[in-house]
Amino acid sequence: MELAGKNIVLGVTGGIAAYKAAELVRLLVKDGATVQVAMTEAATRFVTPVTFQALSGKPVFSDQWDPRVANNMAHIDLSRQADALLVAPASADFLARLANGLADDLLTTMVLARDCPLLVAPAMNRQMWENPATRRNLATLRGDGVFVVGPACGDQACGETGPGRMLEAEEILAELIAHFQPKLLAGKRVLITAGPTFEAIDPVRGVTNLSSGKMGYAIARAAREAGAEVVLVSGPVCLPCPSGVTRIAVTSALQMRAAVLQRVAGNDVFVAVAAVADYRPAEFIARKIKKAAGSSAPSIELVENPDILGEVAALPAPPLCVGFAAESEKLAEYAERKRRSKNIPLIVGNLIQDGFGGEQNTLILFDDDGQQPLPPASKIDLARQLVGRIAVLLEKR
Repeated sequence: MELAGKNIVLGVTGGIAAYKAAELVRLLVKDGATVQVAMTEAATRFVTPVTFQALSGKPVFSDQWDPRVANNMAHIDLSRQADALLVAPASADFLARLANGLADDLLTTMVLARDCPLLVAPAMNRQMWENPATRRNLATLRGDGVFVVGPACGDQACGETGPGRMLEAEEILAELIAHFQPKLLAGKRVLITAGPTFEAIDPVRGVTNLSSGKMGYAIARAAREAGAEVVLVSGPVCLPCPSGVTRIAVTSALQMRAAVLQRVAGNDVFVAVAAVADYRPAEFIARKIKKAAGSSAPSIELVENPDILGEVAALPAPPLCVGFAAESEKLAEYAERKRRSKNIPLIVGNLIQDGFGGEQNTLILFDDDGQQPLPPASKIDLARQLVGRIAVLLEKR
């Protein structure tokens, strides 16, 4: 549970997206956080306080003069132990009042009196979101150190489609978790490859492997949490793109190579996690190969795929390159040989039997300082440790 021990004050303002805040409370509690909900009067018109009390296990506050607070200072008492104050949804009216320092109810007063970080998840009609007044208010809030989470673009309750839709609860949870991670890669640009490649033989068959892409996606998430601008070039996998990460979908090794070489300039780090197929069919057969009774199996000529990591490492001014070596035996020998042959500063090794395709893994980092084993852990925990090592190597560089 990544938010274990964290105290979160969740502010809920008036808007149809308030229904998503109920799911957000459930997810926060499930992830270990203690959640105190504070609502505006308008928010209670959409979802009742009873709902949030049932989900959080704590009484809900909406009145600045609530008699349950002995000193009548709920705006101070409720936020003093908070690790973060998160407002979701944050309506256009609430953002406007916040930008101008108004404090005429419990939630806005609490915001002014807080001594913890403030995150807001805007939710409004697309025209309200694009209105110049809203843009000015957001610029003011960002300048004041408020973290703006979202919004997304999509279908809205009014029947229109466009920007202004509040992020889903899972996305807001991910943003909150990311907020608490150290910004070791702030201002850096990171390019990552992940997943398998699929080398087509005919329209329905191909050469591929069992890579799930989970480790690469975890590294993309961890790098973005650490403050980096992240582009993820991904082979075909069934995984959601980490929040805030730009994903470029590819299928074959040649497509992945083209996508990487097109975007590698200006990046500080290149992490080659993808399990690129070593070979591809020399010729693509346009029609499905048919099996004929009594005939022998067809012969398929293979040619070697390009070495994407090797090409990037050989550039005149390459980014800090990180490779992966998944082996079934002799991990140290093969991983170190691969690192030296490609002339890269860091390679991450793992035995296939220790976590290939699973939720956990065991890794060993190989660099000029020797071997650094990372004990068994979830892939996101390992990814964060790897990001920490990358930050150290960038500093040395």
